Amino acid sequence: MSAACLALLTGCATTSAPTAPVAEAPPVAPEPAVPPVASAKPTPAEAKAFADEAETKLADLNEYAQHVQWMGATFINYDTEWLQTRADAALNEAQVSLALQAAKYNDVDVDAVTRRKLLLLRVSQVLPAADKPGAAADLAAVNTRLGSTYSTGKFTWNGKVYNLDEASRTMAASRDPKVTRAMWEGWMSIAAPMKGDYAKLAQLSNAGAEGLGFKDTGALWRSGYDMAPDAFATETDRLWSQVAPFYKNLHCYTRRKLNEKYGDSVQPKFGPIRADLLGNMWAQDWSNIYDVVAPKGIKSSYSLDKLLVQKKYDPIKMVKTGESFYTSLGFAALPQTFWERSQFTRPKDREVVCHASAWDVDNLSDVRIKMCTNVNGEDFYTVHHELGHNFYQRAYKDQPFLFKNSANDGFHEAIGDFVGLSSVTPTYLNQIGLLDKVPDESEDIPYLLKMALQKVAFLPFGIEVDRWRWEVFSGKITEAQYNQRWWELVGKYQGLSAPAVRPSNAFDPGAKYHVAASVPYTRYFLAAILQFQFQRAACDQAGWKGPLARCSIYGERAVGEKLNAMLEMGQSKPWPDALEAFTGQRDMDATAILDYFAPLNAWLEEQNKGQTCGWEGSI
Repeated sequence: MSAACLALLTGCATTSAPTAPVAEAPPVAPEPAVPPVASAKPTPAEAKAFADEAETKLADLNEYAQHVQWMGATFINYDTEWLQTRADAALNEAQVSLALQAAKYNDVDVDAVTRRKLLLLRVSQVLPAADKPGAAADLAAVNTRLGSTYSTGKFTWNGKVYNLDEASRTMAASRDPKVTRAMWEGWMSIAAPMKGDYAKLAQLSNAGAEGLGFKDTGALWRSGYDMAPDAFATETDRLWSQVAPFYKNLHCYTRRKLNEKYGDSVQPKFGPIRADLLGNMWAQDWSNIYDVVAPKGIKSSYSLDKLLVQKKYDPIKMVKTGESFYTSLGFAALPQTFWERSQFTRPKDREVVCHASAWDVDNLSDVRIKMCTNVNGEDFYTVHHELGHNFYQRAYKDQPFLFKNSANDGFHEAIGDFVGLSSVTPTYLNQIGLLDKVPDESEDIPYLLKMALQKVAFLPFGIEVDRWRWEVFSGKITEAQYNQRWWELVGKYQGLSAPAVRPSNAFDPGAKYHVAASVPYTRYFLAAILQFQFQRAACDQAGWKGPLARCSIYGERAVGEKLNAMLEMGQSKPWPDALEAFTGQRDMDATAILDYFAPLNAWLEEQNKGQTCGWEGSI
C-alpha cells in the first residue's frame, strides 16, 4: 500500500527525516497555551483556543517529523534512525497529550469547525493509553514486543531458514501443495507467541479509549467515519452484501480450477478453498495463480511491459506520463521541487526504503514520491497511483492543518487506484501513443480476470480483519477463542480453510502485519469500493458509452473540475459531502464493481454452469 495519510496526524508518508542532520533531539514546539480547566465547565472560547493552539503545535512537529522521516527512508544509517526515533517520539507524545486534553471538551457547546477538530484530535490515537502513571509505557512495551516478534519472524523448513519475503516468494511460485503448506504453516507459527500480548494490548488500549469517551478501542476506530460506530459497522456489511454474489462466482471458478490441477485429495470440488493454494500468505490477492486459472483460448495481443521497453520509457518518462494524466484533467503541473527532491530510482551509494510512497513534507507544496521504479506495467500503474496522493495533498493544502487529510481514510488510497484503473486500459495506452490500436473487446476477459483476482479477491479479507478486532476489543471473544473465531470469519467471508487442523496455541491473525502493528484495516476495504464508484461517476460525466473497464478519463477537464471540488475539501466536511461533490451520491456504493466486471461475471456464470457454488456458512 502507498503511504498516503494513513494516519491522521503523521503527514502523508510512511517513513521519513531532515534535510540537514542535527546532533540534538528534534525541536519541540512550546506547549500550547491551553486554557486552564477548573472545576467549572470549560467555555466554548476555551475549547476553540485549545483546538487552535493544538493545531499549531502539531503542524510544527509534523513538518519536522516529515523531513526526518524522509531522510530516514532515503538515507538509512544509524544517525538518521536516531533522528527518526526522536522526532516520532516527540510527535506521538504530543498527539497522546492533546487527544486526552481534547476529551475534556466533549460536552462543550462549540461551533461545528471546532467540534470537528476536537473529534479528529481524539480519534487520531489508534492505541490510546489511559491517563495514569505508567499506562503509556506499559502499552508501548506491549506494542513494541508485538511489532518486534512480527518483524523478526523466521521459521525453518527442510534445514532452510525463511523470513516472510522468502516464504511469500516461494508460495507465489510453487505449485507443490506440500511446499505451499509448509510456507503457510511456517509463517503462521511465528505469531503464536503474540497471543498473550495481544490480549494485554486490547485491555490497555480499551482503558485509554474509555478515557477519551469511547466504549472501547474498536468504537474509537469506527468513530472516524462521521456516523455512529455501530452504524458504520452496519454500513460495511451493506457494502459487502452488494458484491458477495460476484465474489462467490469468482470463488467457484477458482476452486474448480484448483481441483482440476491438484485433485480431490488436495482441493475438494465443494466447500472452502485451501488457503495456501492461492499464492498469497493471507489469500488476499490471488493474482499469483493466474497461470492456474487463466481462460483457455483467449490471449492478449499486447504486453504493457514490452510496450514500455519498445517505446524507450525510463523511470522519469513514466512519472512525466503520470503527471500528464493529471494535468490533462486541468490540475497544475507538479512544482520543480518535486523533480529535485523525489526518489525515482534506487540509489547505488546507500540503503533506502524502496516501498513506493507519496509524501507531503511541508503540508503546502513540497510533495514528493519515493520509488525504486522499474520500467514495467506494474510500476506504470503505481506511478499513476502515487501521484494521485500528491495531487490530493496539494488540492487541500489551504485547509487548516487538522483538515489536511482525505475525506475518510479510504479516500486517499481510492483516488490513486481510481486513476490507476484508467492508466492500464487499452484506451489510455492508445491515447498516449503506447498502443497503436485498441484491441477487440474479446480480449477483455483475461484482463478483467487478472484484475478481479487482485481487487475482488481482496474484498472479504478487507472486511474480516477489523471484524475480528472489533470483537476482541468489545470483549465478545476471549483470548482462548481468538483463533477459532478468526477461522469462523475467514470461512464466512472468504470461503477458505486452513490446510490442516490448527494447533491449540495458534494465533493466525497475528501473522498479518496490520494486526501485529495495530493498523486499522477497514480503510482498505473502503478504498477498494470507492475507486470503482469514482470510476463509474467520472465515466458517466465524460459521456463514456462502452464497457466501464475500458473507460479512460484522460483529457476530461470537466471531470477534473468536479474531482478537484472533492479533493480540495480535505477532511473539512463529513465524507458524504465530499463524495457528493464528485459523484452526486451521498452513500458509498459497491454496485460500481459489478458494472466494471459485468463481462467477467457473465463469463464466470457460464463457466460455473453445473457447478455447486458457495461453501458451508457462505453469505
